[in-house]
Amino acid sequence: MSTPSTSYASLKDYYRWHARIYDLTRWAFLFGRARLIQRVSDHVISPARILEIGCGTGRNLAALAERFPHAQITGLDLSSDMLERAKSKVECYGSRMVLLHRAYDAPVATDAKFDIMIFSYSLSMINPGFDDVLRICKTDLSPIGVVAVVDFHDSRWTWFRRWMGVNHVRMDGHLLAELNRHFDGHLCQIQRGYATLWRYLLYVGKCR
Repeated sequence: MSTPSTSYASLKDYYRWHARIYDLTRWAFLFGRARLIQRVSDHVISPARILEIGCGTGRNLAALAERFPHAQITGLDLSSDMLERAKSKVECYGSRMVLLHRAYDAPVATDAKFDIMIFSYSLSMINPGFDDVLRICKTDLSPIGVVAVVDFHDSRWTWFRRWMGVNHVRMDGHLLAELNRHFDGHLCQIQRGYATLWRYLLYVGKCR
């Protein structure tokens, strides 16, 4: 039986190689990332602190820094290879940008909590443990905070779901039900990827 620790170890190995080609390839199918950042600004206009779980190579971190020029931003990822690439993208933002190399298995906030927490194509890769991650997320959110998610939702094609499973992605519609169990959804959109091949989820919610 897979456990969160074995899942994290497998993902580290996966991204040790994929980090080299991530930015060159993911633009072709990780849809909705820019749109999520645009939409989350409708719900929190001037966030003080932002946390992205699974920040990868830092693409979203740089976009968040430009969108919210006064926010302190933290990017967390369990892959040191991905964080090495993120570092080069965000070092120009100086001390308001922090990178953490760790799994999200415990809260990050100590005193000041986060006004925005971003999950961009990371929750669907945390299997098992995505439900625990959302519970931890609730403890890290400020009273005005929102959780913002863009991720794979589902596919009608069994062969495609199996192929995505080989790449550590679960996509059987499970995330939306769990998000709605923990949060009040203020934005929930399910969009198509390539025609009928898959659908992806855009979600912004607040703690109940």
